[in-house]
Amino acid sequence: RREHAGRMLPLSLLRTATGNPMLVELKNGETFNGTLVGCDTWMNISLKEVICTSRDGDRFWRLPEVIIRGNNVKYLRIPEEVIDMVPEEEIKAPQGKGGKGGKGKGGGRGKGMSPGGRGKGASPGGRGRGRG
Repeated sequence: RREHAGRMLPLSLLRTATGNPMLVELKNGETFNGTLVGCDTWMNISLKEVICTSRDGDRFWRLPEVIIRGNNVKYLRIPEEVIDMVPEEEIKAPQGKGGKGGKGKGGGRGKGMSPGGRGKGASPGGRGRGRG
């Protein structure tokens, strides 16, 4: 059995799980058991042959298909054998535009920036409004 401490991206896991059963619990407490049809980059999930359970667990619905908006998902339960099939990926740090790296000092085009880059009303010492 493979150790799951490796690097695994969530979308890779979902794409690998396509065609397999899974359980999705929403933030409101409802659960959806079905077969994963697919997902998109926002983690919107499409399931088929679904059984929906109410948040209190006393009502059930059988649905032919469901699309779940990604920001409503609380957690996913995916079979262990699917997790073992996910390829490990090299996770790279995001690069800023122009190869300068991440965030930092930049001229920017933000609101109220003066040519010196300090913003309106800044004193020469950079301590805000006021003297010295």
